[in-house]
Amino acid sequence: MSVSKEEAKQLLERLIFDKELPQDWVQDVWGMSPTLGETAAKLLDVFDVLITSCPEAELNDVLQTFEAELLEEEKDID
Repeated sequence: MSVSKEEAKQLLERLIFDKELPQDWVQDVWGMSPTLGETAAKLLDVFDVLITSCPEAELNDVLQTFEAELLEEEKDID
C-alpha cells in the first residue's frame, strides 16, 4: 500500500484520533485537564511536524506497521 503524504496523514489521524478531528481531541483533553490539554496540543504539533518532515516512503513504512488496524478501521467505516 503506497499512499501520498496527505493520505498517510489522514490514515494516521484516523488511527490515532478515531473519528474525531485532532483539534477537537485536544479541546476535549483540555476540558478535562488544562495541564493535559497543553500536553495534547504539543503532541499534535509534534505529529504535524513529523508528518511534514518525514519522507513519503517512511510514512508508508509506518503505515505498513499498522496495516491490519487500518484495514479494520476502513471496514468499520463501510
